[in-house]
Amino acid sequence: MILVDIVSGLLLIVGTVFFLAGTVGLLRFPDVYTRLHALTKADNLGLGFVIAGLAVQAESWSAVLKLIIIWLLVLLASSAACHLVARGALRGKIMPWKS
Repeated sequence: MILVDIVSGLLLIVGTVFFLAGTVGLLRFPDVYTRLHALTKADNLGLGFVIAGLAVQAESWSAVLKLIIIWLLVLLASSAACHLVARGALRGKIMPWKS
């Protein structure tokens, strides 16, 4: 049981680090496109680690399946939302940042 708790805790911590990295990217990157990239990539990966950490603690396979379905739905929703925001920015003639 202790090994399961350690693995679960490590996965949750790694997921939290990815969420934090996505938030830092959202605050620090210069334009909407790089901010979207940082946010969607890091948050989707962070959620994957959090889901894995919770799945390790789950008591049934149905709970694990529900967690995986939630993760897949969030992946679909975030990619669609990211695409819509980026397309709106392009249509609004917001150009990507150049150094």
